[in-house]
Amino acid sequence: MGVAETVAGLVARARAAQRLYDRYSQAQVDEVVTAAGWAIVEPTRNRRLAELAVKDTGLGVVEDKILKNRRKTMGLLRDLQGAKSVGVIAEYPEKGIIEIARPVGVVGAITPSTNPAATVANKVINALKGRNAIIVAPSPKGTSTCELLLEFIHAELDRVGAPRDLVQMLPPPVSKELTLELMRQVDLVVATGSQNNVRAAMMSGTPAIGVGAGNVVVIIDETADLPDAAAKIAASKTFDNATSCSSENHLAVLDKVYDAALAELEKQGGALLTAQEKAKLQQAMWPDGKLSPSVIAQSVARICEVAGLERAQLKRARFLMVEETGVGKDYPFSGEKLSPVLTVYRVKDFDAAFDLTCRIYHYQGAGHSIGIHTRDDAHVLRLGLEAPTCRVIVNQAHCFANGGNFDNGLPFSLSMGCGTWGRNIISDNLNYRHYLNITRIARVIPPREPTEEEIFGEYRRKYGL
Repeated sequence: MGVAETVAGLVARARAAQRLYDRYSQAQVDEVVTAAGWAIVEPTRNRRLAELAVKDTGLGVVEDKILKNRRKTMGLLRDLQGAKSVGVIAEYPEKGIIEIARPVGVVGAITPSTNPAATVANKVINALKGRNAIIVAPSPKGTSTCELLLEFIHAELDRVGAPRDLVQMLPPPVSKELTLELMRQVDLVVATGSQNNVRAAMMSGTPAIGVGAGNVVVIIDETADLPDAAAKIAASKTFDNATSCSSENHLAVLDKVYDAALAELEKQGGALLTAQEKAKLQQAMWPDGKLSPSVIAQSVARICEVAGLERAQLKRARFLMVEETGVGKDYPFSGEKLSPVLTVYRVKDFDAAFDLTCRIYHYQGAGHSIGIHTRDDAHVLRLGLEAPTCRVIVNQAHCFANGGNFDNGLPFSLSMGCGTWGRNIISDNLNYRHYLNITRIARVIPPREPTEEEIFGEYRRKYGL
């Protein structure tokens, strides 16, 4: 069977299942959503998925993946509790408008190897909330984890009497040809992962939502609580060996607190490299100008081994720090690293920190997010008003906060829209509303047509027209 026929068979089954699912009530849909969530949250299954993910991808830390699978899914299910996604979801009597939620149909989900269970579960649950069917195209290394997760999801769909074909995946081995054909045949593509996959989704001819690359800059200003900032940065940077696109990649530290901030980071397990050690690490991480898979989401000990770093303090460290002054392709540490390696910049003042942040994002990571540790609300607001970013994370551990956390109001997600800065169509966290069509019923209301004076009066008087 050819590629097109293989995908067409999956899509036909998905459409048949979705037609049945389209008749479900909100209560029935919410039960299906809960069932899919339990498939990954149930402790024994969660551990099996985390262990398999680390074994087959070679990325991350088992215990951290267990926590991520649970926390991201529990947070998503909390967000979805009580959310309307079937039938009438809003009425605006004063406008004569009624909004009705409709499915998008069959979703094609492109998912990365860095989070082969959590990202798949998030997209499946959001798609099911909208009465859609979904077909997953996992990364090659994440295929086995995706297969196991779908086995668990199918068992729960059986339990609640929902069609198994609502949730499918491309058959292994998952090839680029299969993935591209899936993009062409579905109704909506949601792409998370490499920018190559995101670009392919955008060029597929199918409506697509892609997300941008991370390269997070976090500013530490002179008002920051340094011990608190260092503890949060260390916890975030080391979590799951920095598989998250929301992990801190750069610190822009104001000169007044630079030495004290580095001292606090060292207390949290950071180790600062010498210039010679930095050169060796750079060669190991970018041997041919591209980030080497040999360091992505690896432990510090493993990275030291790859780079030939012998100093005992480095091997024992939780994360590595390198000082940098430049930005751009000639300064690879100014890019995304996907590893427990943190670039540190010393800046004169907040204006310099702001300018540096913009330069870094002009090179890589525009639109994604900025972090700041501060007590100065003016600094926070300036970032929101002027920096090329869709999120400003204030006094938080960035990788936990950026995709939604229980102590902030962002939707739980593993896919960050980066707006037009990041060449994306969305600027918020990917969530269930992106998996809905909205039909609007419009009725006649009392007319409110303005006079020419109401619209142009002040303008004409000002300019003597």
